[in-house]
Amino acid sequence: MGLAEWFSTFCSNIQVQDGGTISYRYKRITRQLNTDFWSSNSDTSHSLYVGSYGRNTATHGFSDLDIIFQLPYSVYEKYNGYATNGQSALLQAVKASINRTYPTANTGADGQVVVVSFTDGITFEIVPAFANTDDSYTFPNSNNGGSWRTTNPKPEIKAIRDRNLSCNYNLVPLCRIIRAWKNKWSVPIGGLLIDTLAYQFINGWQHKDKSYLYYDFMCRDFFKWMSEQDKDQEYWKAPGSGQYVYGKGLFQYKAKQCYNISLDAIAYESENPKKEWSAKKKWREIFGTAFPD
Repeated sequence: MGLAEWFSTFCSNIQVQDGGTISYRYKRITRQLNTDFWSSNSDTSHSLYVGSYGRNTATHGFSDLDIIFQLPYSVYEKYNGYATNGQSALLQAVKASINRTYPTANTGADGQVVVVSFTDGITFEIVPAFANTDDSYTFPNSNNGGSWRTTNPKPEIKAIRDRNLSCNYNLVPLCRIIRAWKNKWSVPIGGLLIDTLAYQFINGWQHKDKSYLYYDFMCRDFFKWMSEQDKDQEYWKAPGSGQYVYGKGLFQYKAKQCYNISLDAIAYESENPKKEWSAKKKWREIFGTAFPD
């Protein structure tokens, strides 16, 4: 097994493995909400995967699956007319609907979402929302007496998809690879910031049209690029939507550490004769046991 096969296997190992279960639950929840709010039995209409799963950058073992469910405008008018916190009442109505399908799931309405927790560790977070003319969504925030907020996930999904296509499908694997690093090294960085940084980096990366044979260079170069990000920068702009993505802490030092480890891994693999076992050991030090030994 050569270097390309190492990274191909690694990327396969970190892909979401339980897509069938996720799809089944998604469709059941969607059908119930359509039944109650749209008088429809569709299991796909008015519903959208968002977050990392929607951007296709989630990895095996992820826990929170985000869904936007679009409600009729008449529902907005009803709950916006409440004297106090119609947003909370709306969340409770959506929760009651989902409970008709999943009465035994641990379901709760939490601030801005309805949370459905399953025993296998996957949590669905359903955001009831209303479509705006610019394709963004208005959603309820029940905190501090209630208010309405706006989110715009569709341009983010499209931006990631388009750039992934333009760089020989290397962006999505990079986003997933860096999630594996985040988990292994407990890096204080959110998923949308990972995707934002990977999106920015890969556009200027000289080997973006190559494939798995260059993934050692891709990891090395991305760690170096990450380590050089301004430590005083508070936020970045998300692809497509331009929404502010705030940092959760400093990731630069751990990126620099793993840049140095990647240099060792590449040096081992480049020796003559190659020291493949030592190289893989270094990559596993960065990414964990999903990297083949």
